[in-house]
Amino acid sequence: GSLINIASTAGIRPRPGLTWYNGSKGAVIITSKSMAAELGPDNIRVNCINPVFNPDTGLSAEFAGGPVDEARRAKFLATIPLGRFSTALDVANAALYLASDEAAFISGVCIEVDGARCA
Repeated sequence: GSLINIASTAGIRPRPGLTWYNGSKGAVIITSKSMAAELGPDNIRVNCINPVFNPDTGLSAEFAGGPVDEARRAKFLATIPLGRFSTALDVANAALYLASDEAAFISGVCIEVDGARCA
């Protein structure tokens, strides 16, 4: 089997003002790794996906501490080397890969879907 958890790049590259969010995502990451070690003998793989912030989601204003205007979008976008925000399809494609037979020997990893922001 395969379990895939969704965390965030905030779990590996924390941002100011988001201590509890950052910590909760870090907990998802380490829990995923721990579960991989624990469930591996039962042939269950556990992995994690860390998407980068997307200002077009329903919770973006709460995450950003207020409305995400064009100036804020541009400032955050400048931190992503590939020059665009992640999309739901980017995250879904990573999940499809991790759940596939092509990833049969991959367990206990987190894939950053972040356009190299955390590189």
